[in-house]
Amino acid sequence: MKYLCLIYLDEEAMNALPPSEWNALIRECIAYSDQLQASHYYLAGDALESVHTATTVRWRNGKLSATDGPFAETKEQLAGYCLLEARDLNEAIQLASKLPPARYGGVEVRPIRELEESLVQTVS
Repeated sequence: MKYLCLIYLDEEAMNALPPSEWNALIRECIAYSDQLQASHYYLAGDALESVHTATTVRWRNGKLSATDGPFAETKEQLAGYCLLEARDLNEAIQLASKLPPARYGGVEVRPIRELEESLVQTVS
């Protein structure tokens, strides 16, 4: 089953890290990603640009709006994601717990819904 790991970090706190600590974190992330790929758990993943580059798009009452910034106003922002293939939620949590950014922020693990399967359930 596929699981999306949403990585949340406090961007200001991350920007305040000394360059040596930041570089060590990036090297650790790349090494763990390589390890996940070698063991066939890793499907995709990327870091996101700064939250200051985000635009939120919404349709309300037939009108489109696009506003600068993220939807949620929280201290921690979505900073990246990792799509994993795992046997079950427990295995996905175990894999996500080893993502290096988990030490600085939070990693939300969510199963991917099979859309076609869910549509069949609502129709029948």
